[in-house]
Amino acid sequence: MTDFYSLGEDDQAVRLAELARIALARWPGEYDNLSLIKYRENAVFSAHRNDGERVAVRVHRHAYHSDRALRSELLWMQSLAEGGIAVPPILPSLDGHVFETVSAPGVPEPRQIDVLGWLPGTPAGTSEEGLNLDEGGAERLFFDAGVLAAMMHDHVGMVEFGEDFERHAWDAEGLIGPDPFWGRFMELELLSSEERALLAEARAQAALDLAAFGQGSHNYGLIHADFVPENLLIEDGRLKLIDFDDGGFGWHMFDLATALYFNLDHPAYTVMERALFEGYRTVRELPEDHEATLPLFMFLRSTTYLGWVQTRPETQTARELGPFLVERCCLVAERYLSQKATAGRTG
Repeated sequence: MTDFYSLGEDDQAVRLAELARIALARWPGEYDNLSLIKYRENAVFSAHRNDGERVAVRVHRHAYHSDRALRSELLWMQSLAEGGIAVPPILPSLDGHVFETVSAPGVPEPRQIDVLGWLPGTPAGTSEEGLNLDEGGAERLFFDAGVLAAMMHDHVGMVEFGEDFERHAWDAEGLIGPDPFWGRFMELELLSSEERALLAEARAQAALDLAAFGQGSHNYGLIHADFVPENLLIEDGRLKLIDFDDGGFGWHMFDLATALYFNLDHPAYTVMERALFEGYRTVRELPEDHEATLPLFMFLRSTTYLGWVQTRPETQTARELGPFLVERCCLVAERYLSQKATAGRTG
């Protein structure tokens, strides 16, 4: 049989779909209409239960999260739902587990699989194509996104998850350390020598700025870390949040930078940025000096995408978006360093 990892994404998805079908036998009900929704870190499928309910089936990337870390993610989502934040409900298996580990022919390793209730709504946009909104629509969306982010960050401070809670960290080591969580972005082959030098300078400055910014409940905690348009669903004017796979410990400003990152070229970008911060401040304090770190966290966000491409060069996403992500990373690095230079001259 052909090695799974030598297959193209479409052929891998066919095998993962069969794995999902096998796994669904461990959940109550009978399922049909299994179809692929997204295949990046995980393969996410839609299916319909025989009582008419639609579900999302996540087949997780091998070895991305430990069992404890995945259980913690789902525990966090349950806690957010109890706190009034619209996230997908967790559907336990027949044995009462929040996920199962399942094997299937054609997939070399057992995979973690969970099943979530389908959250209705329309994605606000996509990372690749941006938002199809006028200025007024963009302002409303980002105000509501700011409110949602602040509610999520506030909620963490009110919950005790226990010693078994485990998630990765988007801290200085995870972002710009020797072995960043998403990959060694400085080793990306697409980078020219000039681009590599620029990113090295910005990386060194970022290490100093993160150390000065520090970590405390006022600026650091559990974050979604993938606050992009496709993960924000709109239904009847209400904003909902999906895909907590990347969620972990990090700076709150990292979430806000992520929300803005793929919209830098939008004609209403300035309005979006202002609305995001205004919405956030209706729920949670955001000091001006925190807001001023946005160029820093835009740069840090950009490095993670280069790291993702560096570790997954075979994927269609990496091939299609790699050059754009390099260009965007260099742009935000230049803006960040320019801000620091201006501050130095006026300080």
